[in-house]
Amino acid sequence: MVALLVAAALAVAAPPSPGAPLPRGAEATANRLVIATDSLHREIAERRRAGMRQQPRELLLWALSQQRLYLALGIASPQLAETVVARLPARLRADARDIVAARRALVRLTPPTALPLSAFRTGPAEPAERLLLHYREAERRFGVPWEVLAAVNFIETAFGKVRSRSTAGAQGPMQFLPATWRAYGLGGDIDDPRDAILGAGNLLRASGAPREIRRALYAYNHSTLYVDAILAYSRVIRRDIRAFYGFHAWQVFVRTPSGYRRITSL
Repeated sequence: MVALLVAAALAVAAPPSPGAPLPRGAEATANRLVIATDSLHREIAERRRAGMRQQPRELLLWALSQQRLYLALGIASPQLAETVVARLPARLRADARDIVAARRALVRLTPPTALPLSAFRTGPAEPAERLLLHYREAERRFGVPWEVLAAVNFIETAFGKVRSRSTAGAQGPMQFLPATWRAYGLGGDIDDPRDAILGAGNLLRASGAPREIRRALYAYNHSTLYVDAILAYSRVIRRDIRAFYGFHAWQVFVRTPSGYRRITSL
């Protein structure tokens, strides 16, 4: 079956449209996930070789296809999600298991919102290459693994695409409360990506990172589900940097009582 999945992936030329129906059943879902992930990684590799800073539409469409599948697996029955993961090629299985685990943790952590979609402000993320420089600078200064900082940035604001303040008043790409920012923000701008990432590294180190990374992340957000999701995503990024570029290309979805709604455009 794995050979058939690989052959199917190689045979696909174009990504699905943004609203294409999702596959039904474990085998069809696994097949689509292989196609989306392999195609996305191929687009990312080509873009990096060419030194392109813009994200081509085809790359964004493959990223959206992958994201929609993982969103669905995050709310599917545990049995279906595990069956899908088990049917993937071994080279994709660990990443898929971690992404599904992260999605399921975040679903448990964050209930559907009753706010209107107009309450959410979005904007473009800082380019991935520039964010990498910021993460690695913070890693050098504070010892916090850059993949952990990237995962925090991803979960908090989709790498800065979400511009709204949280209901608790947290703001900026790393979602600091103003009082916490005054203590750990190093005198920077809470809304500046570099300053916010350095501030996060400073806070995490002060809270026990890198040695006590779980304790440090729990201090950042008092939820074991949050900690589990951060560490799961960071493992995926650590295994393959293309995963970071793929997550960076994901869109922003809001979970409402009637399902997920995309609030960013390609």
